[in-house]
Amino acid sequence: MLLDWRVAVEDDPQLIGCLPLLRMANSGVDLQVLAGRLLERASRNDRAAEALMDLAWLFLITGKEEIACSTQALALKLRQLYRLSTGSSDRSLRLLVIMTPGDYLANTPVECLLEGADVTLDVLFLGPGLPFPEPWPGHDVIFMAFRGTEEHRPLIQQLEERLTRQPRPVVNAPGRLPLLARDELSALLASVPGVLVPPTGRIDRPGLLALATQEAAFPILVRPLGSHRGQDLAKLDDGPAVRQYLASTPGEAFFLSRFIDYRSQDGMFRKVRIVLIGGHPYAVHLAISGHWMVNYINAHMEESLEKRAEEADFLARFEKGFGLRHATALQAIHDRLGLDYVVSDCAELPDGRLLLFEADNAAMVHSNDHAEVFPYKQAQMQKVFAAFRGLLSRAAVGG
Repeated sequence: MLLDWRVAVEDDPQLIGCLPLLRMANSGVDLQVLAGRLLERASRNDRAAEALMDLAWLFLITGKEEIACSTQALALKLRQLYRLSTGSSDRSLRLLVIMTPGDYLANTPVECLLEGADVTLDVLFLGPGLPFPEPWPGHDVIFMAFRGTEEHRPLIQQLEERLTRQPRPVVNAPGRLPLLARDELSALLASVPGVLVPPTGRIDRPGLLALATQEAAFPILVRPLGSHRGQDLAKLDDGPAVRQYLASTPGEAFFLSRFIDYRSQDGMFRKVRIVLIGGHPYAVHLAISGHWMVNYINAHMEESLEKRAEEADFLARFEKGFGLRHATALQAIHDRLGLDYVVSDCAELPDGRLLLFEADNAAMVHSNDHAEVFPYKQAQMQKVFAAFRGLLSRAAVGG
């Protein structure tokens, strides 16, 4: 049931959270009015941290990233620990999620994965300038939700040291998260049978410019370090394209890999999102597009009944189809990464190999697609959510 924002803001001073705010945005709630009420509540110092954190999510949802980050920083000066949900029974799981400041792609969207679950969900923000709590909040299990980027290496070291002094289990050990970096991932999985991960390296601006004279190097894929969602990702086919890219794209360091043409026989590109939960693969979606750079948004699946019919069939047959064909490869990926929860974007090459684009612990997995347009996705996502809740339960009892 959709949360009434008037109740959330006026009668309940707790955090609303990113998921309800996304639902409000999708349902046509006047977000400007909601933002005004949150600002008013923050100015009264009545649970101001919660109001500011919700404002930050609201700004992110509406594309105002700069003001969102500054608002989030204000909230974190007041409070680092936020309760997103309270379990409905005495036996509810107590989950402590470790996040870092950033947008809604900076951390695993745990709130979406636990929709409707009997879980008490507390989120602790850690990072530069944010002290560790003493003692830790009470919990049954800890989930590491942040990306293992270079800027988080000091945090990872602190967490690994701290975790040796607390007895509760941890899901997604922090020391494994840096393996998801594009260059680390390609090196780690290079020898996995049945998998193609294009070799990926880092190159600086002068090095990329020098590459413009090497005709044999093309076509290549280039993106700035730290970019996500296809931001500034480009396929470059020749030297002039490299020079044009550098002239229009900021950044001093880039990821570089060769382009693999993965189109199907009908000329369309198909990209699959899979989530590995405890090593078991679950399909999230199939995106189909005429362009090589495919994501679920730019594929415009909602506009094509034919595409949705194919996706529905793919999801229904996944366990005996795609998932079975690549079961050995997916198990090997899980074993080498050593992570309990990870999302992979991949495709199936004409020769039958699995083409892995990336593996990411913070990619979006949710059930926010319109049920009327995508009726087949709700049941599939409930499988994913149940598997995630099961993973946490098993971890909590040492299973």
